[in-house]
Amino acid sequence: MTPKTFITTGENIPTPTAPISNAVVAGNYCHVSGQIAVDKNGVFLGGTTLEQAQLAFNNVFAILKEADFSKEDIVFIDLAFIDLKDIAEINQFYDSLFETGRKPARTVYQAAALPFNANIKVVVIAIK
Repeated sequence: MTPKTFITTGENIPTPTAPISNAVVAGNYCHVSGQIAVDKNGVFLGGTTLEQAQLAFNNVFAILKEADFSKEDIVFIDLAFIDLKDIAEINQFYDSLFETGRKPARTVYQAAALPFNANIKVVVIAIK
């Protein structure tokens, strides 16, 4: 059985707002739980969908760093939107996050609801 490391807290990562781990590392894999626009204390900050996406991705990158991974290790991203009308703006931001030709695989869908009435949620899988 592969040993697992549970990432729940760290200097620059948000406190989980539910009974979860921010990430679980199993072997060379890091599965990051869904991140929304919360601060270090788990307080939802709101804002536009773009502002929420920026904070959610910052949280993802901080969690990956705490787990000794980096954004270059990301192989899959799951984006849940409350309203897909925001996808064009988020695609521009998303494009700036990763090198040309090295974009992670991705799913995008519209959700009926997200925690704290967030506009976007980001889930990531990284592999070393």
